[in-house]
Amino acid sequence: MFLYHGGICFITDQTCVSLPLLDMVKRVLDGGITFVQYREKRRSRREIHEEAIRLRDLTRSYNAVFIINDHADIALAVDADGVHLGQDDLPLKEARKIMGRKIVGISTHNLEQAEEAEAGGADYIGFGPIFHTTTKDAGTPQGVDILGIIKQNCSIPVVAIGGIGIETAADVMRAGADAVAVATAICKGDITQNAKRFCDLMQKDPGGQ
Repeated sequence: MFLYHGGICFITDQTCVSLPLLDMVKRVLDGGITFVQYREKRRSRREIHEEAIRLRDLTRSYNAVFIINDHADIALAVDADGVHLGQDDLPLKEARKIMGRKIVGISTHNLEQAEEAEAGGADYIGFGPIFHTTTKDAGTPQGVDILGIIKQNCSIPVVAIGGIGIETAADVMRAGADAVAVATAICKGDITQNAKRFCDLMQKDPGGQ
């Protein structure tokens, strides 16, 4: 599912841009990225729902996958493609009851969590942080070598996250990731051009896959 969308997941981050959310995401989509994860920690659930409706319409017009962080009910209500859960969010078993056959992803930070996510029926795992990240307090950087261990023990797709930039994305893919999740490296500067650079990189050197 991820490789069909270029191996890049854009995670929305309005802390490093002054653009309205929809303008930011449109520029990313114009750059060729077709996998968008809506992450919002500061707004009310009503505001998140309202933004999610508009993002669903926008991403659908680009035939892009749309995932919502944390809120399975909102993801279902706006007909998002899936939900992404953290370790402290709704348990996977309960999220699956809500989401049915839609995508359910889980953030993981060690092998045990990754194995539990697969056993519990997750469609993919987000693993990290791979490198130091200022986007959020995600813990100690894991480095790229751990990705090979995760892939040896888990058969579902692994999306690497945390401090990944244009200079390191190919190394992360070669280490075993099925996709990379990126926020700051795309948001800072010319968003559309940054997105195009990532897409070009994945087309030319998709981690040897």
